[in-house]
Amino acid sequence: MAVSRGSSTPQEHTHDSGAARDRGPRGRSVLGVRSVVGQMFVLQLVVVVLLAAGAVALLLLLAQRESEQEAASRSLAVAQGFANSPGVAPALESSDPTALLQPGAEAARKGSDVDFVVVVGRDGLRYTHPLPDRIGKPSSRDITPLLAGHTVVEERVGTLGPQIRAYVPVRNRGGTVVGAVGAGVTIAEVSSAAADQLPLVIGGVVGAVAVSTAGAALLSRRLLRQTHGLGPAEITRLYDHHDAVLHAVKEGVVIVDRERRLVLANDEAQRLLELPPGSEGRKVTDLGLSGGVAELLSSGRAVADEMHEAGGRLLAVNQRPTSRHGPDGSVATLRDSTELLALSSSADAARRRLGVLYDASLHVGTTLEVPRTAQELAETAVPRFADFATVDLAEPVLRGDELQGTERVLRRTAVTGVRDDHPLYPRGRLIRLVSSTPQAQGLSSGRAVVEPDLRRAAGWHAQDPERARRIVDYGIHSLISAPLSARGVVLGVASFWRSEKPEPFEDDDLALAEELTARAAVCIDNARRYTKEHSVAVTLQRSLMPRGLPVQTALEVATRYLPAQAGVGGDWFDVIPLPGARVALVVGDVVGHGLHAAATMGRLRTAVHNFSSLDLAPDEILSHLDELVEQMDQDRTTDEQSHDVTGATCLYAVYDPITGSCSLAGAGHPPPLVALPDGTAYFPRLSPSPPLGAGGGLPVESTRIQLPEGARLILYTDGLVEDRRRDIDAGLALLRTAVTGRAGLGPEETCQEILDAMLPEDPGDDIALMVARTRLLDPDSVAQWEVPSDPAAVAVTRNACARQLAAWGLDDIAFTAELILSELITNAIRYATQPITVRLIHGAGLICEVSDGSSTAPHLRRAALTDEGGRGLFLVAQLADRWGTRYTATGKVLWTEQAIHPTGTPPAVFDDLLGLDDI
Repeated sequence: MAVSRGSSTPQEHTHDSGAARDRGPRGRSVLGVRSVVGQMFVLQLVVVVLLAAGAVALLLLLAQRESEQEAASRSLAVAQGFANSPGVAPALESSDPTALLQPGAEAARKGSDVDFVVVVGRDGLRYTHPLPDRIGKPSSRDITPLLAGHTVVEERVGTLGPQIRAYVPVRNRGGTVVGAVGAGVTIAEVSSAAADQLPLVIGGVVGAVAVSTAGAALLSRRLLRQTHGLGPAEITRLYDHHDAVLHAVKEGVVIVDRERRLVLANDEAQRLLELPPGSEGRKVTDLGLSGGVAELLSSGRAVADEMHEAGGRLLAVNQRPTSRHGPDGSVATLRDSTELLALSSSADAARRRLGVLYDASLHVGTTLEVPRTAQELAETAVPRFADFATVDLAEPVLRGDELQGTERVLRRTAVTGVRDDHPLYPRGRLIRLVSSTPQAQGLSSGRAVVEPDLRRAAGWHAQDPERARRIVDYGIHSLISAPLSARGVVLGVASFWRSEKPEPFEDDDLALAEELTARAAVCIDNARRYTKEHSVAVTLQRSLMPRGLPVQTALEVATRYLPAQAGVGGDWFDVIPLPGARVALVVGDVVGHGLHAAATMGRLRTAVHNFSSLDLAPDEILSHLDELVEQMDQDRTTDEQSHDVTGATCLYAVYDPITGSCSLAGAGHPPPLVALPDGTAYFPRLSPSPPLGAGGGLPVESTRIQLPEGARLILYTDGLVEDRRRDIDAGLALLRTAVTGRAGLGPEETCQEILDAMLPEDPGDDIALMVARTRLLDPDSVAQWEVPSDPAAVAVTRNACARQLAAWGLDDIAFTAELILSELITNAIRYATQPITVRLIHGAGLICEVSDGSSTAPHLRRAALTDEGGRGLFLVAQLADRWGTRYTATGKVLWTEQAIHPTGTPPAVFDDLLGLDDI
């Protein structure tokens, strides 16, 4: 408006201003019917009056209805109250009901504001009435429903005229209807009550009309002020000025109606869209516009600065619906942003590069595997940066070794692309780089090298001319080769190739390639270091784990060890033969992975072997291990880089095949599972004990169970029964279910059955599993004698042992065994106390045991030529394959083991042992 007035001449401006003042709010009446404002005011006034009249009629109707309902309710209440009053029923049964009821009925009528209260007998005659001449006459109401006990509310014409009345039956004490009471209000009274509200309603309506009229006048005056009193001529001239401005702006304006026909397009819009003449009134889809612009204008959807190409121009389009401000349709503005196209392309390229780097930070280095990390680098670059990507690494990197210099012999570690039929070297190919290739130049300089056109890259063709020709014929036309350098060492080279994208690599792409490979190189180097540590840990663990199970006859044993995905852990198992044909089974777990866990496992396993050689009880061995772990943690405080051993657990079991008993003790370890030959399984109840090193001096107690022959003792680590998806209780229940009812399986089959049922897809912890099936020695393979404290008993016992050896067919070693027993029995009679017992066990070899009640152990020494004694124990040590002493609750046991040889020991040996050649 300001623009249009400012664009007029001075004379026009003066004339228009005066005219506006003359016809402004002061010069024109708001109620003038010739003006648009006056006509609007009259229309509003008529509408308000009609609404007020309708409201009056509706209110009167509602008041009449409400009065009628209130009259019916009041009549019913009065009738019920009078009918249920004391004395009404007896009065009806009396000889003169009128004399008793008429005074009360009139009092009730006057006190309850009803027009009548009438009492009717069973014969239909009135006993009371406001008009005395009506008493004794029949009632106009049919008495039949009342005699049936029904209450009647109705609108009827009675003796008093139209009325609303209610009749209620009256019952005596026996429940018999003896009459009825009626009460009512005449229609005239109801209409009078409704008419009483009419002045109030009319007053409210008049007030509403007055307020509405005042408001309409106020709004009309304000509208007149805002339009400055302009008439049709002034508004037309104002539109012309606005139309001139519309076509003068440097921004296209397009208006489309709801049928998607072009209503208006200013000059700039016609230029930008190249509209044909006479386009107004035609549908936008018929104007030959570009697909994006035509779709947007025909959809009518609201957009802000949406970019579209039209006629070689880049247009920024804004579109809004016009339904809020005018007829249905939409208005769109078009702004020529062609100059921003180049800047936009550069920004998009930068955004794509940043996106590639962001994805690399998320997806490269998710594992600590060198080949997988290289493959992640290649997959990140394809297809947004390159169509194909290859990664070649030096051989020492793949092994985890350190590089001493720049390697020219690389192995293709990763390759990926938009297609699989590419002619590039496959994964695993060993490549010896020629010095003229971009890869070799990048390795030497440490900077990325770009080859925009591979057809003209003679240095690259020198590597493999035939394959280079196939690559070019395939359509690969551009290359960037970037070295993978981390911590000053070049690990390999990454190559990025383009074939589908027509534009070649440029110098601007070098920065992205170098940044991408720099980040990936750090991840590859981390994986290389981890590979080195992992290989060392694997080597260490393999050297510390048992290479094979020892030969023994007490148990049939099968084992499994499964490392976790995170690497080598600290789980271990062991089978240790003990004297007396017994066998110790050990399973332990050091929490953690890597070198520390493997080294700690080796130390604990060695300690268990050393303690087992002392033939200690399971609880004593675990107590010694607990002290050892505490000492290891105390030694750690002198070296801040070492780790605690807290979290180590162990289960130690000793099985005796002669008695079938098994002693067990655990330190924070899951309980073993016993699978009986009848197919049932149970977990023995072990005394609770904390993990090794965390006991704080708490005692460890052993538990003894009896195992029948053929029972399977299952020992395991917590990685078998516990993982991220189930707790240990659910794992124990699943383990028990896996062996229940499968009594015929051997140890190997049992191991496989358990792993098939319980092994997770991606174990987070390593698993050690041991299944041992029990055997019992034949009672005929064990012989035992009690020996009195008499030197003469040596010969008797020796002869008895000789006979038993002959019965077992061990004549070849009988002489050696008799000599060993003679020395052990003589030593027990001479130095020990009762009871003295001799036991022979025939198993894989011959075991000789002499037990006594003394806790003093003999010591091996070399006797001098002049000594009369001291050679007995030395002789035993030389003749037996193994010998030792173990302590029991009542004393000690001296034991020896002899292998069953096909021939006897040469007599010359005994001469050397006795020293006869020196006499």
